[in-house]
Parts: sequence; structure tokens; C-alpha cells
Amino acid sequence: MGDTIWLHRFAQPEPASALREALRPFPLPTSLRHELAGSFAELQRYRAALDAVIAQWAGTLTEARLEGELVYRNTAGKTFTRSWRQLVLHFFNHQTHHRGQASTLLFQAGIDVGVTDLIALPTEAL
Repeated sequence: MGDTIWLHRFAQPEPASALREALRPFPLPTSLRHELAGSFAELQRYRAALDAVIAQWAGTLTEARLEGELVYRNTAGKTFTRSWRQLVLHFFNHQTHHRGQASTLLFQAGIDVGVTDLIALPTEAL
């Protein structure tokens, strides 16, 4: 949900026509309670397609873009101005927050999710 909302924000200023075009299959959610998919399989397809958009978009980011600022509205309608660098960092890091929440819920349900520390990953994965 958050990724879709942020990508629509990132697609507003020029030059972002390629991102706007890539987001056509991903309508802007009307609220944080918006349902993105009707089934887990549908959600998997949605996520895989959105991840492809994210990877393509990330490859277009330049130092000049990251040094600029973006004016955007949050889901409550409040306007903010932040640096692109700060917002892109938030965009990618926020998933970590939700993965932590999910792993906590799984642990509380008695499911062993294994080692989740980044440093424990094989070095070739880093």
C-alpha cells in the first residue's frame, strides 16, 4: 500500500512521465484500508509487478534528483516538503519496519522465522 502511494507522489513532478505511465495498472489507493487484491495469489502478482516498476524507477534516480525537494500531501491531506534523498531513504527503509512487525506477529503465534538480522545474511547476498 505504502509503496503504491509513494510512487504516485514521486510520479507527480517532471520529469516523471515514464513512472506515471508504469503506474497506470496501479491506481492510487483512496485510503490506508484500500484492498489491493482479492486473494494472496493476486497480491503476489501485484507485488511482483510493482517491484519491477520500483526497480526500473530506482535505476533512473540521479544525484541531481536526490538533491531536490518534493512537495506532497500525506493521506490525511497535510502538505509537506522534504528532500528527495530523505524520501527515497524512507521509501525503501519503511518496508523494514513492516517486516519487523510481521516477524513479531509470527513469533507471537509460535512460528520460528529464523535469523532476520542483516549481518547474518551470506556476504554474497549483501
